[in-house]
Order: sequence, then C-alpha cells, then structure tokens
Amino acid sequence: MTELVGLADVRAARELLADVVRTTPLEPCRPLSAALGGPTWLKCENLQRAGSYKVRGAYVRISRLSEAERADGVVAASAGNHAQGVALAAGLVGTHATVFMPVNAPLPKVAATKGYGAQIELVGNTVDESLVAAQSFADRTGATLIHPFDHRDVIAGQGTVALEILEQCPEVRTIITGVGGGGLVSGMAVAAKALRPDVRIIGVQAAGAAAFPPSLVAGEPVRLPSFGTIADGIAVGRPGELTFTHVRKLVDEIVTVSEEDISRALLMLLERGKQVVEPAGAVGVAALLAGVVEVQAPVVAVLSGGNIDPLLMLRVIEHGLAAAGRYLRVTVRCSDRPGQLASLLGEIAEHRANVVDVEHQRANPHLRLGEVEVALSVETRGVEHSDTLISALRASGYQVVFAGEA
Repeated sequence: MTELVGLADVRAARELLADVVRTTPLEPCRPLSAALGGPTWLKCENLQRAGSYKVRGAYVRISRLSEAERADGVVAASAGNHAQGVALAAGLVGTHATVFMPVNAPLPKVAATKGYGAQIELVGNTVDESLVAAQSFADRTGATLIHPFDHRDVIAGQGTVALEILEQCPEVRTIITGVGGGGLVSGMAVAAKALRPDVRIIGVQAAGAAAFPPSLVAGEPVRLPSFGTIADGIAVGRPGELTFTHVRKLVDEIVTVSEEDISRALLMLLERGKQVVEPAGAVGVAALLAGVVEVQAPVVAVLSGGNIDPLLMLRVIEHGLAAAGRYLRVTVRCSDRPGQLASLLGEIAEHRANVVDVEHQRANPHLRLGEVEVALSVETRGVEHSDTLISALRASGYQVVFAGEA
C-alpha cells in the first residue's frame, strides 16, 4: 500500500520554501460571496513566482537532489506551468533543466521557460506524450525526471498552499481547486485534513479532460482514450499512482465543468475580480459559478495559475461574453431593397446594442429571389437585453436565425 504524504512532510517543505516562494494574497470575491450566500475568497497563486503554484513542488524536489544528481541536470514535461517552475527552481538550485513541451504549448509559456534558462524540446501533442519523451531522455542521459505531480516531494511542496490558506482564513470550511494530475489537490488535502478534518476539499476537472471520475469508479488510475480542453494546465489523460491514492482517501469530491463554464469564470475574474487567470486556474471558480457543487462558506477557491496566452485570452473573452449573453451572433433575413440594411442597423442602434461586424450575403442558394441575408455580431448588456433586441427585430418583420441554425 502506498504511504501517504504527511503533515510533517508539508511543514518541512514549507521550511525549504521560506525564502523562495511568495505567500500569495487571499482576496475577497464579492460576486461569488453574493452568489453563494457567504464569504468567498480567492487564493491568488496566479501571482506566485513564475505565475503558478508549480514552483513550490518543483523547488522542494530539486533542492533535495544530491550533488551528483544536480551535475547530471533535471528533465521535465509540461504544458507550461510546471516547465516554468522547474526552470526557475533549477536556476535557483544551480543545475540545468531540459523541458519537453507539447508542440502546441502556448508561446508565452515556451518563451518564459526559455527565459528561466531551460532548454526546450517540443514533442508530442499532449503532456502525456511529452512525459514519455522526458522519461526516455532521463534514461539516456542520467538526468533526474521531475514529475509534474506524482512524487512525494512535489505533493508536499504543493501542500504548502493549504497551510497558507488555513492561516489566512482560519474559519474556512471549503477549499476548491483545479485538478489535472492531482498534485495540488493531494498536497492541500494532506495539510488541510490533518489540521482541520472538517474542511471539505473539492477538486474540479474540465469535462473534456476528466480522468479522475472514471478512475475513482474503477478503483485505479484509468487513461482517457482522448481528451481536450482550453484548460491546458490540467489536460492530463491519467492520474498518477500516488496522487490517485491521496485523492481517493482525502479529497471529498471531484466535479467537472464545461468549456463555457470556464470561459464565464475567466470573464468574471477579469472584469469583476481584476485577476488575470489562465483557464486551468479558473476551474474552481467556474464550478462555483455554475452551481455544480454544494459548498459551505467560508469558501476559498485557488487561482492556481495566471500564464495565459493573450491570443487565447481574446478568444476566451469573446466566448465568455457569448456564454454570458453579452455577445450575440445572429443572421437576419430581409428583403433586398435600398435602405434595408440601414433600417436594420438603425433599429439595433435604437436598442443601444453595438454592432461589431456585418456580412451582407445575396448568393446563398437557400435565399428566395429578392431576399438578402445579413450576419451580425452584436455586443449587448446581457441575456435580457439580447432577448429584447431579438423580439424587437422579429416584431418588425425580420427573420432572425441564430448562428448554426441558418
């Protein structure tokens, strides 16, 4: 039977990290507090060194290597956050790092990892495939593999997040965080359950990359046949052996959220919380906003990382606006006569909606002779405003069709 990491391990890790990591702030979140009916806080690991909690576990693991092991260097596999944590930790300890990343890894994460001094190898389409390449490199060169989650030192390092939460919010009753391979939620559960057994620990996975639910049903780690999500930081196809044991014994619940839920959470955090968070770092908030889990306040949601590609942020913001009913894409069919487009746009303006773009189409074979199709992207103030606008257009005789229905 696998021995669990203990509270003493987490406390020892905290001593190692004393002059290395920041004690990240715990910020109140008024929108979530109002929605949940009790105090809700954000643990801002997106403001940690290298932009995520990952440096905690990486430094603990690397700092405990022998001189001979440091001389041979370290190797890791990551979509970005573990990569940056390993690169930073390796530089602090005085060893060199090689990091295998998926070929589609976000460019800012690749650039940041290089900036910390690591050598980058782009291999595979997923972290799982990159991890196979990293293990092969370790076998060939003697470099030490720094696993992204399935190692006692890594779990102990990540558990220091919970020690900070319990000091910053002693009355906390629920802690919720994103889950990929399970290192963070395992370490946090070790610390929290040892000091406050009554605190509920809830893990959240993206529905498109949720390996823990079927694994818990099977009683052992199960590999997903395929997976994909915008939350690249938690896109892991199989739980670790060690983390699975911790989650099964210590974590109270694992839930999933949709891509729309994640987009909506990112938008809320940016707009209302003034927090730049990557998709993987926002899934805990997404679960709270979507109401997929029942919680007892005070609640702490961990924002586990803030390393988001600006291009992805643009797409996510647009998607989040659409999910929140504030970005409307519709097609309007109307008669093809002079001034008709101006009349249509004028009516939209009367309802104080903002047209982002317009595409005027006459050549669609599904259109009747003398009919034109106008595809519109419109900014609104929310679902109610969108519904009012659509009703008004239909009342004026326009045929309104949503994108995908035409």
